[in-house]
Amino acid sequence: MAVPVAFFAVFFAWPVVSIVERGLRTDDGAWRFGRFGETLSRPEILDVLWFTLWQALASTALTLLIALPGAYVFARLDFPGKGVLRAVVTVPFVMPTVMVGTAFLALVGRGGLLDELWGVRLDTTVWAILLAHVFFNYAVVVRTVGGLWAQLDPRQEEAARVLGASHWTAWRTVTLPALTPAVAAAALMVFLFTAGSFAVVQILGGPAYSTLETEIYRQTVDRFDLTTAAVLTLVQFVAVGAVLAVHARTVRRRESALKLVAPEQTAHRPRGAGQWTLFGAVLLSVALLILLPLGVLVERSFATSDGYGLTYYRALRSVDPSGTFLVPLADTIGNSLRYALVATALALGIGGLAAAALTRRAGRLVRGFDALLMLPLGVSAVTVGFGFLITLDEPPLDLRASWILVPLAQALVGVPFVVRTMLPVLRAVDERLREAAAVLGASPLRAWREVDLPLVRRALLIAAGFAFAVSLGEFGATVFIARPDNPTLPVAVARLLGRPGELNYGQAMALSTILMVVCAVSLLLLERLRTDRTSGEF
Repeated sequence: MAVPVAFFAVFFAWPVVSIVERGLRTDDGAWRFGRFGETLSRPEILDVLWFTLWQALASTALTLLIALPGAYVFARLDFPGKGVLRAVVTVPFVMPTVMVGTAFLALVGRGGLLDELWGVRLDTTVWAILLAHVFFNYAVVVRTVGGLWAQLDPRQEEAARVLGASHWTAWRTVTLPALTPAVAAAALMVFLFTAGSFAVVQILGGPAYSTLETEIYRQTVDRFDLTTAAVLTLVQFVAVGAVLAVHARTVRRRESALKLVAPEQTAHRPRGAGQWTLFGAVLLSVALLILLPLGVLVERSFATSDGYGLTYYRALRSVDPSGTFLVPLADTIGNSLRYALVATALALGIGGLAAAALTRRAGRLVRGFDALLMLPLGVSAVTVGFGFLITLDEPPLDLRASWILVPLAQALVGVPFVVRTMLPVLRAVDERLREAAAVLGASPLRAWREVDLPLVRRALLIAAGFAFAVSLGEFGATVFIARPDNPTLPVAVARLLGRPGELNYGQAMALSTILMVVCAVSLLLLERLRTDRTSGEF
């Protein structure tokens, strides 16, 4: 636990505490705790808190409802193009949230596809926000739940069927309890992401809707009211801590040793009318909720006022004359890949150590650390970004001029995914296997290498894919610390969208298309490079 604790203490706790302290302390050192009641009693703040809560719960429920059938199809059914489709459904998760909002605005907003075809507009409504959240978080459920589902021994459910249970009863009493830790982990991640939604709500909801993240940004950047921002940040801490405590308690009650098998033993071609109907429904939902918005972005990257062409892509090779970017925008592709690879390595090392420590269940201290690891997903990225700027700017950690600052910020978001993806599988490993290896003379390291590693290798690859994906698309904290001479793809896209003009918008669409292609190709290569076909969700 030493390495993960030190990492989070220096690069998360210290920056966040520093920015909150600046907001709640006066120049003479006195604490302004009275501002809690004053801030939280304001009607507009209460409206923000209520909307943040209920839209996050609705988004989580809708995502689980739509994505769990997809998790089953990817885990238990075998069909041509499965690897390609698995990579495609992960692409939205790496997209900057500002592009998610823009893609759905092109579909449901004024002049969008629905408006042109049927005269229907969903922008400035909560339905557009909920659908965009499903689009963004679909892969979280498919990867997290599907990774474990593919390794569950189907003979346990078949035994229940032989004893007279119906399909529904056998699934509810055998498979669902085994999947509960993975479902709870996926639901927790979706809830935290949707509760902290910023760009999606701002673009699709308009001024009528605001989340905690939106309000913290407004108070910090627009009004420079650090006191109100600090109060709302602490509210986030309390709310996220409560959610994590409930989640940890639920998972501990449901944990059990599971019999894991190779996914090739569980996957099969669709059989019967029911499975074919489910397979078709999942393909239709993927086409409408994922492929259609992605297709709109690709189409906009080629559409100019003079017709379709490569004008916007050619413009990426030139240096911006306004000075916003000091290098050609094409260089952001290499920057993003380098940063993402370093961040993935950091997240795997730190998250892997944390998951191994948490598997031992060594008392309340370790369980508390489990909850703390998830806080970066629920804390405002604005707070983290500003915290980096005011804490990591002097010796012995003067990193503001160093390239490593961006991967460090990205790794903060990647570590929770590594832990949450690996932990259910690590805890499902039968302890008797480790004990048998020890009896036969294996050291703890060899027992881990011979027993745990073969069983968790697929979870490790899933974790690597998630860490790489979130690093590619991380925007909230990176936008404050990325330098003009080394911008990332999401930062470049956001800055282009904030500037008027057809060329800027077209270049933003072109960069977004490149980001989608890079992600899809990376995930597909990970699928093809997998040497052991019995492990690895990718």
